[in-house]
Amino acid sequence: MPDSSISPSALTRLVAIRYVIAVACFFVVFFLPAGTFNYWQAWVYLALLMGPMLFVLIYLLKKHPDLLIRRMKFNEKEKQQKKIVTFAMVPIVLIFLVPGFDRRFGLSVMPPWISILGVILAVTGYVLIFFVFRENRFAGRTVEVEEEQPVISSGPYALVRHPMYLGSLMIYLFSPLALGSYWALIPALFTIPVFVTRLLDEEKVLLRDLKGYTDYQHKVRWHLIPGVW
Repeated sequence: MPDSSISPSALTRLVAIRYVIAVACFFVVFFLPAGTFNYWQAWVYLALLMGPMLFVLIYLLKKHPDLLIRRMKFNEKEKQQKKIVTFAMVPIVLIFLVPGFDRRFGLSVMPPWISILGVILAVTGYVLIFFVFRENRFAGRTVEVEEEQPVISSGPYALVRHPMYLGSLMIYLFSPLALGSYWALIPALFTIPVFVTRLLDEEKVLLRDLKGYTDYQHKVRWHLIPGVW
């Protein structure tokens, strides 16, 4: 269970600090490699992604603080998941680091409409994650099953078994386009096998520890994309 000893005010401060740090990190990762603030794709990306992120954090603070606490846990208990998360950090960092260098050296010539479409699709992925949070207050960052945790089969879980992974993949796959970089698509593509591996290993944990998950698998066939897989 999450640490219920954290007071609402302390949780609010912690969330605010982490949000400010996240925004600062994005500024460094985008504009330092670019060598300029004249990088409109990065400004649009920050406005359209960090804005909804702030809304979701405020929503969770008011409605589901227990879920926020779960989302702040990073230490995986499963050995295989620790390896997967460690490996995943490389392509994920490169997804956001490469576009700045791409902007500096003019490596990608991308029509503005592609960047706009990319940011719309990335934001759509984050909206999907928000609906996951609304349905599943056990949607922690780490792979584990808590006591009395139920199987969620409503909302996006009625369509695919891992909608949060789908939303995350949309963010990672379309962020390079949103940031105006074709080259960043290379590390972005590596997130696909990483997420598939994490998903399949997580299902082993859910089958082992989550009562009713076998029946849910029979009810909802698709892992990530309805009608595909």
